[in-house]
Amino acid sequence: MSKSPTKTGSGRGSGSRMMFEAVKTAKKRKPSSTRWLQRQLNDPYVHEARKLGYRSRAAFKLIELDERFHFLKKGVRVVDLGAAPGGWTQIAVDRVGPKGKVVGMDILEYDPVPGAICMQGDFLADDSPDRLKEALDGLADVVVSDMAAPTTGHPATDHLRIIGLVEVALHFAMEVLAPGGVFVAKVFQGGTEKGLLDLLKKNFETVRHAKPPASRKESAETYVVAAGFKGERPAAHWRDEREAE
Repeated sequence: MSKSPTKTGSGRGSGSRMMFEAVKTAKKRKPSSTRWLQRQLNDPYVHEARKLGYRSRAAFKLIELDERFHFLKKGVRVVDLGAAPGGWTQIAVDRVGPKGKVVGMDILEYDPVPGAICMQGDFLADDSPDRLKEALDGLADVVVSDMAAPTTGHPATDHLRIIGLVEVALHFAMEVLAPGGVFVAKVFQGGTEKGLLDLLKKNFETVRHAKPPASRKESAETYVVAAGFKGERPAAHWRDEREAE
């Protein structure tokens, strides 16, 4: 079972010493790009992801969430929304095993993950939910969403955008989850808005927020984990109502 790298002292990954690397600012490189590159070079999660063959450091976020909430069990069926570049899909495939099923979708093109059904498409497009349902060919046990809307730099606007994505993902989850199923989605600090939180509490036995250690301290992201889906399906016309708002 894959585990998250341990961060101690000046930085370590899987017991091996990770030396801090300084990056000189190239003439054509912006200072912000230099800071990003230096952060990548000295990030134990980036080093460990490369070592283990994960496509992104974000894979450790799912690992840490699953180690806390235990929703990726052998044989379960998973839908991964916002799947590119495939790090979460890799973890899901590994944890559910050959008897499970993983279906992923992202608006960006990405290389297929062995053992999963990977699709390119805008989740907000009218035909995307049906494409996912067709590939799933049955109910899901887990729906995970790491989708994020393009940021504007205006915190209030960005928060509303991500909440809007979570809302659409939640309604989709309520269409495909089997009773007892789990919904996991990225939100930002401030958590879920009251209307969305009320909907989650109404339809799931437990609703909790968590910030996995792999999520950078300076990042505003956190995750909502709703477990124990009660089985109530959303109204068939909810999409039309949302588009009319």
